[in-house]
Amino acid sequence: MPSQNMSSDRPLLSELKSATVARFQLLGIILITLWCIEIIDFLVFGGHLDRYGIRPRSIDGIWGILFAPFLHGGFNHLLANTVPMLTLSWWVMLRSIDTWIKATVMITILGGASTWLLGSLFSLGSTVHIGASGLIFGYLGFLVARGYYERTMGAIAISLFILVTYGAMFWGVLPTQPGISWESHLFGFISGIVAAYWLTSKPDIISDR
Repeated sequence: MPSQNMSSDRPLLSELKSATVARFQLLGIILITLWCIEIIDFLVFGGHLDRYGIRPRSIDGIWGILFAPFLHGGFNHLLANTVPMLTLSWWVMLRSIDTWIKATVMITILGGASTWLLGSLFSLGSTVHIGASGLIFGYLGFLVARGYYERTMGAIAISLFILVTYGAMFWGVLPTQPGISWESHLFGFISGIVAAYWLTSKPDIISDR
């Protein structure tokens, strides 16, 4: 009997191992892509790729909705985004890679479009919004809201952990620092909440009527 239990556990362990390897591979691709783009921008384009970020209410700037998460204002900017990007991505991937992909697409498009439409309303001159921080704040919003919408012990525990660990990031949705795109932070965070609503399973409602 023990041998049968062990053999039945092997497919589950193998599946868990494969999923973990797939997550690490995907995170590695993300990391390599972001750093390669920044190195190429520095060595080949002299930082001019940043012009392809989100330029609010500019027709040409619409493409920045897709490009902005891959562009950074130098290596310090990218380095500051690398660890939270990988860490929060990992927590979202724990649900499934499919959920991570869908959440990423929703946050990128909805958060980016909102930044394009409403960003820099009170700024003088042309502004460009770049960086993966919009996605980072989107993952933050997704993970925090997931506990509320799913209401399972695991989801709530992750939400509380994220709140305690990354709670200081919430200041980033306020216009406290010049030169920081608080709009992309804010709209990314809101988009993450929306993504959590659409992608997170909700408990059945039982009525006594």
